[in-house]
Amino acid sequence: MKQLLLDIQPASPPTLENFVAGRNSEVLHSLQQVLAGDSAVHAVYLWGDSGSGKSHLLQACASRALALGLHLVCADDVHRLDEAAQIRLFDLYNQQRENGGLLIACGTAAPTHMNLRDDLATRLAWGLVYQLQPLSDAEKALALKSHAQARGMRLPDEVVDYCLRHLRRDLPTLMATLDALDEWSLTEQKPVTVPLLRKLLQFPLNV
Repeated sequence: MKQLLLDIQPASPPTLENFVAGRNSEVLHSLQQVLAGDSAVHAVYLWGDSGSGKSHLLQACASRALALGLHLVCADDVHRLDEAAQIRLFDLYNQQRENGGLLIACGTAAPTHMNLRDDLATRLAWGLVYQLQPLSDAEKALALKSHAQARGMRLPDEVVDYCLRHLRRDLPTLMATLDALDEWSLTEQKPVTVPLLRKLLQFPLNV
C-alpha cells in the first residue's frame, strides 16, 4: 500500500493548458490574449451549464494573473448574487475599467437573462461574452484520461466507456468518480477495472 501511494501523483490544478477546449477553442484563445495584455478588453463573461468548465477557466485565469502580477477580479456564480453583492460587483467593474484592470465573471445564462440589476447586466454585456459549449463524449473521454494521467492512474478504455454510459454525464461527477475509483483501487490493492468500478458504485459518492 505504501509503495502504491508513492506512485500516485496529485491531480494538476486547473490551468489554461489542461482545459479540454472542445468547441471552446475561441474562448480559450481570447482568455490567453486578454491575460497576455494583447487586448484592450477589461471584462470577460462566461456562461453555460454546470460542468461546462466555467470554474476551471476562472481558477486558471486567477492563477495566471497571479503569476503575471495582473490586477484581476474574478466573480463566479453571478446568478446567485443578492442585491448588495450585485452593487459591489458593479462598483468593481467600474474600478477595473478605470484602473486598467480585468474582470472575469461566470454565470449560468447570458448577462441580460439572469434577473440582474440593469446596470450590472449592461456592464457585463459590454465586454467579451462567451457561451461555453458542452463536451462531446470523445472530448469527455479525453478529459478523463488526462485527469487520470495527472494522478498517475492507469485508466482502461472500457472503464471510460462504462462511466460515459452509466453515470451522470457532467464532467465534475465523472472526475469525482474517477478520483474515488483511484482511492478505492489503492484500498483494495487491485487494478482499475469495470468490476471494481461497479463495486464502488454500490457506495454513495460525495459529489
